[in-house]
Amino acid sequence: MEQTQRIEDGHRVPTWTNHVLWVGAALFVVALYWSAALDPTIRLLHALQSLIYVAVVVLAGRNSPWGFGAGCFKSGFWNSANVFVTGFVLDGLEDLALLLRTGQLASPDLMIPVVAFTGNCLVFFAGLVAFLRSPRERRSWFQFVAGGILAIAFFVLIIVTTAPQFISLLKHLFHL
Repeated sequence: MEQTQRIEDGHRVPTWTNHVLWVGAALFVVALYWSAALDPTIRLLHALQSLIYVAVVVLAGRNSPWGFGAGCFKSGFWNSANVFVTGFVLDGLEDLALLLRTGQLASPDLMIPVVAFTGNCLVFFAGLVAFLRSPRERRSWFQFVAGGILAIAFFVLIIVTTAPQFISLLKHLFHL
Protein backbone atom coordinates (compact mmCIF):
# COMPACT_ATOMS: atom_id res chain seq x y z
CA MET A 1 0.00 0.00 0.00
CA GLU A 2 1.32 3.43 -0.93
CA GLN A 3 2.22 5.70 1.94
CA THR A 4 0.26 8.95 1.83
CA GLN A 5 0.15 12.21 3.71
CA ARG A 6 -3.01 14.06 4.71
CA ILE A 7 -3.19 17.56 3.26
CA GLU A 8 -5.17 20.41 4.84
CA ASP A 9 -8.08 20.22 2.40
CA GLY A 10 -8.51 16.49 3.01
CA HIS A 11 -6.78 15.32 -0.18
CA ARG A 12 -3.89 12.90 -0.04
CA VAL A 13 -0.60 13.10 -1.90
CA PRO A 14 2.09 10.42 -1.85
CA THR A 15 4.84 11.38 0.57
CA TRP A 16 7.50 9.80 -1.59
CA THR A 17 7.08 12.61 -4.13
CA ASN A 18 7.64 15.20 -1.41
CA HIS A 19 10.77 13.37 -0.27
CA VAL A 20 12.14 13.00 -3.79
CA LEU A 21 11.39 16.64 -4.56
CA TRP A 22 13.12 17.72 -1.34
CA VAL A 23 16.21 15.60 -2.09
CA GLY A 24 16.36 16.96 -5.64
CA ALA A 25 16.07 20.56 -4.46
CA ALA A 26 18.74 19.93 -1.82
CA LEU A 27 21.11 18.46 -4.42
CA PHE A 28 20.59 21.44 -6.69
CA VAL A 29 21.14 23.96 -3.87
CA VAL A 30 24.32 22.11 -2.82
CA ALA A 31 25.54 22.40 -6.42
CA LEU A 32 24.69 26.11 -6.45
CA TYR A 33 26.69 26.76 -3.31
CA TRP A 34 29.56 24.52 -4.44
CA SER A 35 29.75 26.49 -7.68
CA ALA A 36 29.49 29.84 -5.87
CA ALA A 37 32.35 28.81 -3.58
CA LEU A 38 34.55 28.43 -6.66
CA ASP A 39 33.35 31.60 -8.44
CA PRO A 40 32.65 34.66 -6.28
CA THR A 41 31.06 36.52 -9.21
CA ILE A 42 27.98 34.28 -9.10
CA ARG A 43 27.39 34.11 -5.35
CA LEU A 44 24.47 36.53 -5.30
CA LEU A 45 22.89 34.90 -8.36
CA HIS A 46 23.11 31.46 -6.79
CA ALA A 47 21.87 32.62 -3.40
CA LEU A 48 18.80 34.15 -5.06
CA GLN A 49 18.35 31.14 -7.30
CA SER A 50 18.30 28.86 -4.27
CA LEU A 51 15.26 30.81 -3.02
CA ILE A 52 13.28 29.41 -5.96
CA TYR A 53 13.93 25.89 -4.67
CA VAL A 54 13.03 26.84 -1.11
CA ALA A 55 9.70 28.17 -2.44
CA VAL A 56 9.18 25.01 -4.51
CA VAL A 57 9.73 22.75 -1.50
CA VAL A 58 7.43 24.81 0.73
CA LEU A 59 4.65 25.10 -1.86
CA ALA A 60 4.91 21.47 -2.97
CA GLY A 61 4.70 20.42 0.67
CA ARG A 62 1.32 22.16 0.68
CA ASN A 63 0.25 20.35 -2.51
CA SER A 64 0.28 23.63 -4.44
CA PRO A 65 0.13 23.54 -8.25
CA TRP A 66 2.15 26.80 -8.14
CA GLY A 67 5.03 24.96 -6.46
CA PHE A 68 4.83 21.92 -8.71
CA GLY A 69 4.83 24.16 -11.79
CA ALA A 70 7.71 26.30 -10.52
CA GLY A 71 9.75 23.17 -9.82
CA CYS A 72 9.00 21.50 -13.15
CA PHE A 73 9.50 24.56 -15.34
CA LYS A 74 12.59 25.91 -13.58
CA SER A 75 14.34 22.55 -13.40
CA GLY A 76 13.43 21.74 -17.00
CA PHE A 77 14.63 25.16 -18.14
CA TRP A 78 17.96 24.88 -16.30
CA ASN A 79 18.57 21.32 -17.49
CA SER A 80 17.74 22.19 -21.09
CA ALA A 81 20.08 25.18 -21.03
CA ASN A 82 22.94 23.18 -19.57
CA VAL A 83 22.52 20.15 -21.80
CA PHE A 84 21.72 21.77 -25.15
CA VAL A 85 23.35 25.20 -24.95
CA THR A 86 26.31 25.24 -22.56
CA GLY A 87 27.26 21.57 -22.75
CA PHE A 88 28.28 21.67 -19.06
CA VAL A 89 26.28 18.57 -18.15
CA LEU A 90 27.64 16.52 -21.05
CA ASP A 91 31.21 17.57 -20.20
CA GLY A 92 30.57 16.54 -16.61
CA LEU A 93 29.16 13.18 -17.66
CA GLU A 94 32.23 12.56 -19.83
CA ASP A 95 34.43 13.34 -16.84
CA LEU A 96 32.33 11.03 -14.67
CA ALA A 97 32.76 8.23 -17.25
CA LEU A 98 36.51 8.85 -17.18
CA LEU A 99 36.46 8.60 -13.38
CA LEU A 100 34.59 5.30 -13.52
CA ARG A 101 36.99 3.88 -16.15
CA THR A 102 40.30 5.13 -14.77
CA GLY A 103 39.71 6.24 -11.20
CA GLN A 104 40.97 9.71 -12.19
CA LEU A 105 38.91 12.88 -12.26
CA ALA A 106 40.28 15.43 -14.71
CA SER A 107 38.14 18.39 -13.64
CA PRO A 108 36.33 18.02 -10.31
CA ASP A 109 34.40 21.24 -11.00
CA LEU A 110 32.66 19.46 -13.89
CA MET A 111 30.83 17.32 -11.33
CA ILE A 112 28.86 20.41 -10.23
CA PRO A 113 26.56 20.43 -13.28
CA VAL A 114 26.09 16.66 -12.98
CA VAL A 115 24.91 17.03 -9.37
CA ALA A 116 22.71 19.99 -10.35
CA PHE A 117 21.26 18.11 -13.33
CA THR A 118 20.49 15.09 -11.15
CA GLY A 119 18.78 17.27 -8.56
CA ASN A 120 16.73 19.00 -11.22
CA CYS A 121 15.67 15.68 -12.74
CA LEU A 122 14.39 14.61 -9.33
CA VAL A 123 12.54 17.93 -8.83
CA PHE A 124 10.98 17.71 -12.30
CA PHE A 125 9.92 14.07 -11.97
CA ALA A 126 8.55 14.33 -8.43
CA GLY A 127 6.79 17.64 -9.11
CA LEU A 128 5.12 16.34 -12.24
CA VAL A 129 4.01 13.07 -10.63
CA ALA A 130 2.70 14.86 -7.53
CA PHE A 131 0.79 17.36 -9.67
CA LEU A 132 -0.71 14.71 -11.94
CA ARG A 133 -1.73 12.55 -8.97
CA SER A 134 -3.29 15.36 -6.97
CA PRO A 135 -6.93 16.38 -7.35
CA ARG A 136 -7.07 19.00 -10.08
CA GLU A 137 -9.52 21.55 -11.26
CA ARG A 138 -9.23 23.61 -14.42
CA ARG A 139 -7.56 26.40 -12.46
CA SER A 140 -4.92 23.95 -11.19
CA TRP A 141 -3.47 23.74 -14.70
CA PHE A 142 -3.40 27.54 -14.87
CA GLN A 143 -1.62 27.68 -11.50
CA PHE A 144 0.86 24.99 -12.57
CA VAL A 145 1.80 26.88 -15.74
CA ALA A 146 1.74 30.28 -14.02
CA GLY A 147 4.02 29.00 -11.24
CA GLY A 148 6.45 27.78 -13.87
CA ILE A 149 6.40 31.02 -15.82
CA LEU A 150 6.92 33.06 -12.63
CA ALA A 151 9.88 30.88 -11.59
CA ILE A 152 11.55 31.29 -14.98
CA ALA A 153 10.78 35.03 -15.02
CA PHE A 154 12.38 35.42 -11.58
CA PHE A 155 15.39 33.41 -12.77
CA VAL A 156 15.78 35.64 -15.83
CA LEU A 157 15.40 38.74 -13.67
CA ILE A 158 18.13 37.68 -11.25
CA ILE A 159 20.46 36.79 -14.12
CA VAL A 160 19.95 40.20 -15.74
CA THR A 161 20.39 42.08 -12.47
CA THR A 162 23.17 40.08 -10.78
CA ALA A 163 25.08 38.19 -13.49
CA PRO A 164 25.14 40.12 -16.76
CA GLN A 165 27.85 37.75 -18.06
CA PHE A 166 25.02 35.26 -18.68
CA ILE A 167 22.74 37.57 -20.67
CA SER A 168 24.16 36.23 -23.94
CA LEU A 169 23.18 32.73 -22.80
CA LEU A 170 19.62 33.96 -22.18
CA LYS A 171 19.51 35.53 -25.62
CA HIS A 172 20.60 32.24 -27.13
CA LEU A 173 17.99 30.30 -25.13
CA PHE A 174 15.19 32.63 -26.18
CA HIS A 175 16.49 32.93 -29.76
CA LEU A 176 16.94 36.71 -29.46
